[in-house]
Amino acid sequence: MNGEQVYTIGCLLKIVKGQLFNKPDINKKIEHLLTDSRRLVFPATTVFFAIESNKNDGHLYIKELIRKGVTCFVVSKVPAFAKEMEEIAFIVVKNTLESLQNIAAYHRSQYNIPIIGITGSNGKTIIKEWLGQLLSYDNSVVKNPKSYNSQIGVPLSVWQINKDHDIGVFEAGISKTGEMKKLQKIINPTIGIFSNIGPAHDEGFLSRKEKIIEKLDLFDKVSTLVFCADHKDVCEEIYHWAKDHPEVKLFPWSINSGYELQVLKINKHKKSTFLELRRNDDIFSIDLPFTDYASVENSIHCIATMLILNYEKQLIKNLINALQPVAMRMELKHGINNCILINDSYNSDVNSLGLALDFLATQHQYEKKTLILSDILQTGKDDNILYGEVANLLKEKDTGQLIGIGPRISAQSDLFKINKCFYNNTDDFLENHDFKTFQNQAILVKGARVFGFEKIINTLQLKDHQTILEINLDSIVHNMNVYKSFLKPDVKIMIMVKAFGYGSGSYETASMLQYHNADYLAVAYGDEGKELRKAGISTPVMVMNPEAQSFEGLFKYNLEPEIYNFRLLNNILEGCKQSNFISEQNPLKIHVKIDTGMHRLGFDPKDVYVLAEKLRDNKSVMVQSVFSHFAASDEHFFDFFTKKQLYLFTTICDKIEKILGYKFLRHICNSAAITRFPEAHMDMVRLGIGLYGITADTKVQPILKNVSTFKSVISQIRTVDKGDAVGYSLKGKVNQKTTIGIVPVGYADGLNRKLGNGKGSLIVKGIKVPIIGNICMDMCMIDITGIDVKEGDEVTIFGEKNTISDLAKTLDTIPYEILTNVSARVKRVYYQE
Repeated sequence: MNGEQVYTIGCLLKIVKGQLFNKPDINKKIEHLLTDSRRLVFPATTVFFAIESNKNDGHLYIKELIRKGVTCFVVSKVPAFAKEMEEIAFIVVKNTLESLQNIAAYHRSQYNIPIIGITGSNGKTIIKEWLGQLLSYDNSVVKNPKSYNSQIGVPLSVWQINKDHDIGVFEAGISKTGEMKKLQKIINPTIGIFSNIGPAHDEGFLSRKEKIIEKLDLFDKVSTLVFCADHKDVCEEIYHWAKDHPEVKLFPWSINSGYELQVLKINKHKKSTFLELRRNDDIFSIDLPFTDYASVENSIHCIATMLILNYEKQLIKNLINALQPVAMRMELKHGINNCILINDSYNSDVNSLGLALDFLATQHQYEKKTLILSDILQTGKDDNILYGEVANLLKEKDTGQLIGIGPRISAQSDLFKINKCFYNNTDDFLENHDFKTFQNQAILVKGARVFGFEKIINTLQLKDHQTILEINLDSIVHNMNVYKSFLKPDVKIMIMVKAFGYGSGSYETASMLQYHNADYLAVAYGDEGKELRKAGISTPVMVMNPEAQSFEGLFKYNLEPEIYNFRLLNNILEGCKQSNFISEQNPLKIHVKIDTGMHRLGFDPKDVYVLAEKLRDNKSVMVQSVFSHFAASDEHFFDFFTKKQLYLFTTICDKIEKILGYKFLRHICNSAAITRFPEAHMDMVRLGIGLYGITADTKVQPILKNVSTFKSVISQIRTVDKGDAVGYSLKGKVNQKTTIGIVPVGYADGLNRKLGNGKGSLIVKGIKVPIIGNICMDMCMIDITGIDVKEGDEVTIFGEKNTISDLAKTLDTIPYEILTNVSARVKRVYYQE
């Protein structure tokens, strides 16, 4: 059954077997499934699933969505206000996530098309994207947007299938047992690919074997299963699994042995790899446009799949040779004329466009937002319908300007009711557009690869210093959610974005945190908070070191100062009297700091009564929170002291609350205490260095993700003879003929000079190489003797391997210092995967 499916509220009610609350029009059409209220585009035809998790509760966003025009909700509990809104459909179920999955599974069952299901630890997304490129030669292909491979992402992906699609390619990822059976029912693949197995999500399984067995559940009903027989642990479990699945044809391939498909030769050239393959008695060759082994392995999975689908070998050869690299992330860079440039040429379908526009919308510091968009290819939709959807999307996302490139989008120009211009192709745009018009705006560049949008990126991008600090925004969100998982639902979280966001960029970090519902932000000085407000950050902001000259800025921009002594309190009270922004009806919110033993900033406990009475008697201020700071919550040896601090703080808060006569937020936990002292969470916790993936807690460290990667390149390679020396003061003397690489990063960039002369190392091609000689202001030298490298190759100062904690240990300092010492002259590149 491949006809166009039409769904109504009544249809959904039957599929999920729910109960209908209220008396809506059950014949109302439903076209869009929504689980994230921020991604609403078509309210009139959307159903929202109020999914509950340990991090959030979708029911909290129902009122907001009703105001925006959504009239259908799948819920596990009916809101108290529901009776007043009879026209709103509330479909009540036991589990809203299961209902979402059941609807997607039903939708999948209505289409009799080949579906390729992919799982494994690595390579899933690359294989999916490459198969999308290959199969779109003669098919309309539907696939997951980006890495939508989770319990929520898969059903949203499968919902995209429509009557115009010829084939589907879906990846599935899991993190614990029991999940893959659910995804199998939704994807129901006809062909399977098991890429490989690795350590990702090992913590969710008793063993690697259990994880393999769990992943194999995806293939319960496939006709053919592709896998690499050289991965012995995977191969062994698949052959054992196949005994219970005799109807599944196994399609193993190998570099070492004679299986269904054997790789006879692998010859690597400078920019390509030659493969000689044998299937049965037929030997054929293919040139891959890649040289790394991971790409070779992923390509062979694709070749095997195309053979199963009966593609001619010559056509496979031609299509494989034209494969394009997959950009696995959306990058945010500085552009010309004070613009921000978002490069997302990873996917050119409507769903990925919606995700990219969400990211564009977070750039609050720019009022003007521009989309440069190519023709969207291989959708199977009529152009009028397709670009009508795009036009609605741009309107809903408040995109100010469209630059369309390509004949098909140009032909639909009348659909777009915003500022717009169109060009036949990329060269036409580059030759004829006035680039001086790009001033002080955020620009999203999104196009199908055949349009060569990298030429546009190169033109619009501010030419970077070769030394950069990459910031993974997805990792920031992941780490925040890791810490949130330790909290009860009603505990708030304050994120520290002081010190230029721990070197990561205050605004960019704050914007992402605001999008993901951080309750509070904290900055060091009023000017930092002012800049966040001017950039569109509306989340409450605490200023930790308010200065007298910045008081009026605090009042004007609704910033909340930390008050730590009577001098500051008196100055603030005097400032409130003189301010036009503060009154008894609109008091200044303040945060009172108590010294419970760290002996840094804070009111002395003996002054609490005087303090509380003074605050009670001054109606121009209102205590938003009272807080303190643990001195040693990361060290077990001092746990007795930490508990002593907590007891003292609790006692003081009780006294202040009694005198004030109203409640306020209480918080004392820093990053370390969040995981070690749950009894101290109180009303709010403060997350600082932990957000950036750094902690001394050995139980938490493995589940945090690296955020910052400090990178450069080898700018020159040269040979130094035995007995010669390298660098200032001739400190880097070599005792053998040595190959050195010059790297344009020095102590002015944040590479500590003490790491010179072999004390520190950098990473080249995954290998640690020592720094030779003294580190200079703008560069350093590394010993790359015996390593196959060339000028322009990447060098990592710190990141996944050479971690910030490793460097801190080498320098006998703390990770904070390493991270915050990266100079502002080092370009920050922000990206989402």
